[in-house]
Amino acid sequence: MSGLLAALLALGACASAGRGADALDDGAEAGQRNGPTGIVVIYADDLGYGDVACFGGETSRIPTPRLDALAAEGLAFTDAHSSSGVCSPSRYTLLTGRYHWRTRLQKGIVGLWEPPLIAADRPTIGTLAQRAGWRTAAVGKWHLGWDWPLQEGDRALLVGPKQGAEATDAHRDAWSRIFGQPLAGGPITRGFDRYFGTDVPNWPPYCFIRDDRAVGVPSAFADAALFAKNQASQQGPALPGWTLEPILPALTDAAVAFVGECAEADEPFLLYFSLTSPHTPLAVNEEFRGSSGLGVYGDFVVETDAAVGRLLDALEASGRADDTLVVFTSDNGFAHYAGKAELESQGHFPSGPFRGSKADAWEGGHRVPFVVRWPGRVEAGTRSGALVHQADLFRTVADVLGQTAQGPGAQGPGAQGPGAQGLGAQGLGAQGLGAQGLGGEDSWSLLPLLEGQTWNGRTTSISTSIRGVPSYRFGRWKLIPAPGSGGWTKGRGPEEVQLYDLRQDPGEQNNLASQKPDRVRNLARALEHEIARGSSTLGAPSANDGEVVRYPIGAQ
Repeated sequence: MSGLLAALLALGACASAGRGADALDDGAEAGQRNGPTGIVVIYADDLGYGDVACFGGETSRIPTPRLDALAAEGLAFTDAHSSSGVCSPSRYTLLTGRYHWRTRLQKGIVGLWEPPLIAADRPTIGTLAQRAGWRTAAVGKWHLGWDWPLQEGDRALLVGPKQGAEATDAHRDAWSRIFGQPLAGGPITRGFDRYFGTDVPNWPPYCFIRDDRAVGVPSAFADAALFAKNQASQQGPALPGWTLEPILPALTDAAVAFVGECAEADEPFLLYFSLTSPHTPLAVNEEFRGSSGLGVYGDFVVETDAAVGRLLDALEASGRADDTLVVFTSDNGFAHYAGKAELESQGHFPSGPFRGSKADAWEGGHRVPFVVRWPGRVEAGTRSGALVHQADLFRTVADVLGQTAQGPGAQGPGAQGPGAQGLGAQGLGAQGLGAQGLGGEDSWSLLPLLEGQTWNGRTTSISTSIRGVPSYRFGRWKLIPAPGSGGWTKGRGPEEVQLYDLRQDPGEQNNLASQKPDRVRNLARALEHEIARGSSTLGAPSANDGEVVRYPIGAQ
């Protein structure tokens, strides 16, 4: 793996192509002089709300000193949500500011060898930074599809049995053709100048990808030893001798290198550091084994915390820490199959006080840790119970870069939403980026919140389970228009819909649907309104990419 380090340095080649410090004068001058010169978004994978000590409190037993310190230096949101209880859809929404269910992906994840989920003309947070003249990089897990250069019959040559798979000349010939040419439709076509990562660490191809090229051409099926419990899950093409433990350190090396190179070149930058952990494969390196006292998952959380710490240390060493906005969050909740029962028996509750876990419409599926540090602008050691969503990162980045006017959004009369008064607009809390052609149809700027101002922004929020069942929030109220978790957690009541008062019942134990039918009807109407208009922010309606499935199935 050390032989890759020279290649990784190319990721941070920030001083080329005339996009140096002068870009600040040539690009988006408005908002730049008083804004940051760096934005770092760190996206953990399957890290539960309760896995971070400063969020889980007394029911958290895994030490996370670097994440706790980050929260102590910034603002921690305690009611923050991903767009889904699983991976790909949440990533789409974080990058685009648009709910994933407005696309083709209304349930599940982007599958193996599938095409891009983000449309070629859809802006991302990377696009916003590029428009401002900033250097951008994505490092780590992508899992949003590529235009894989497959010919008829290739798919049969890309799979094999986990045990005893042997590559033939026909396999190697196809792999050489596929992975020996540019891989289109990936991060460098969606707002990022550079990319280095493993598309999905537990799926093929088992190799790194740099920009749009495989780093080495796979020539063997992955070793059967990689498919033990909670390791790799899909057999396929691999570099000979590929192992899983070096992945996280190599990605961290790449992120650190990018920050260092940009600081040396005195260039503004946006880094999307998409961790592959603590998602399976639970490939813990030797120095972290036994570090948590809670088994391999706990050890992997400790290693994840240390990787974040390495990047934060690199920012400090570069001299850019005080001028960089850092965001940390997770794509969804803890995966129960990583040992939920065992952890809880030892006093560690990965979902904290919330019901359910990864894949669910219950809070444990999509309520996630969310921290923002911005020295001099965000008050250190603060916490907020405001309802926020990862979709909000898009509009926040746009405002930080001076690309959208604050307008009446931050100071307006506020969102009234539906509730007992019926539908209503979402107020003046957002400008409706979709109407301006900037994207972010479901994104509300968090900038007023970050700066300690009164925020009359988001009052509703939508997150879905792996099967597409929506969780619809309006303030304290939460509607799930289906029985059960909608995901992998078992258990359901006799009612076909669920209504919870999260202020009184954050654990979602008391279903009020039968007691408050008017509330259920109002929330159902409001959910339909947000689906039908193609946007949940103020402004002209937009369009979904196709017909959106309604719940209960067929309802509208």
